[in-house]
Amino acid sequence: MSTLSPPPLSRLYLLAFDHRSAFEHSLLGLSGPPTADEAETIRRMKMLIYTGFRLALRQGARRNGSGILVDERYGTHVAAHALEDGPLLAMSVEKNGQHEFDFEYGPDFGTHVETFDPAFTKVMVRYNPEEDPERNARQRERLAHLTDWLQQRGRRFLFELRVLPTKAQLDAVGGDQERYDTELRPALLVQAMEELQAGGVEPDVWKIEGLDRPSDCENVARQARAGGREHVACIVLDHRTGWKRLERWLHAAGTTPGFIGFSLGQTLWWNPLRALQEGKITAAEAAQRISENYQRAHILWDKAALRSPLQRMEASPA
Repeated sequence: MSTLSPPPLSRLYLLAFDHRSAFEHSLLGLSGPPTADEAETIRRMKMLIYTGFRLALRQGARRNGSGILVDERYGTHVAAHALEDGPLLAMSVEKNGQHEFDFEYGPDFGTHVETFDPAFTKVMVRYNPEEDPERNARQRERLAHLTDWLQQRGRRFLFELRVLPTKAQLDAVGGDQERYDTELRPALLVQAMEELQAGGVEPDVWKIEGLDRPSDCENVARQARAGGREHVACIVLDHRTGWKRLERWLHAAGTTPGFIGFSLGQTLWWNPLRALQEGKITAAEAAQRISENYQRAHILWDKAALRSPLQRMEASPA
């Protein structure tokens, strides 16, 4: 089968809610697998997030490049609506809650991708180049296999890279996570990307943990496009962080050529869903708050992008 190349992207703004354990354990407080009723509660929550997304588009959020990231376990109904409504759809294929990447549906992953036909096939991978080399090698092998399968079918690959600190790395910065994020993680990100690329892992879009400094974003974007990969882009992800820090991340990335948008999740929907659970707001109010948060992220991105001539051209309406 010949290798196909999808056209490059100039913008991507994802509302991400492919989380599974966050809904099961953090929102619902479950200690084991959900019952049928609890699983249905999670499905309703995900449908409410999608309702907020649709509200945002109706209320002025840019449609071009906007989309959702959802999982198959709790989001099949959402994916069906998205395919009918027309926004970009990304779906995850990784097994949730594991330190080592593997496929949610094992060797049958391709059948699931083709059933839903998403615009992006997404994985979340924990990969620290200074951690277990044998585990990293196994991950590279599986991810290279996924790369080959997607490229042969002209499908886009969305790769979420998480570089969690080792104990030695955290000890080196006095146990301070923020110091690790600023002082060590940027270089480790670039090293991890280089190792993955050398191992045959070729994303179309790298989904990267937020970085505070534009210079670090530049290094990441440069690595993403190294070796003739000019079509490859990066987007920013969040960690249910505060808006103040998220604004710094969006500013740093939005002024950097090679970064084309974001994939934001819990920062946008966690508080509205929690308030709904506690009976403080209605479902309609929760959907509206999610809509406003997604629109706010667009505004912050556009504000940053306007500072860069290249980003300004890419951010202009099509």
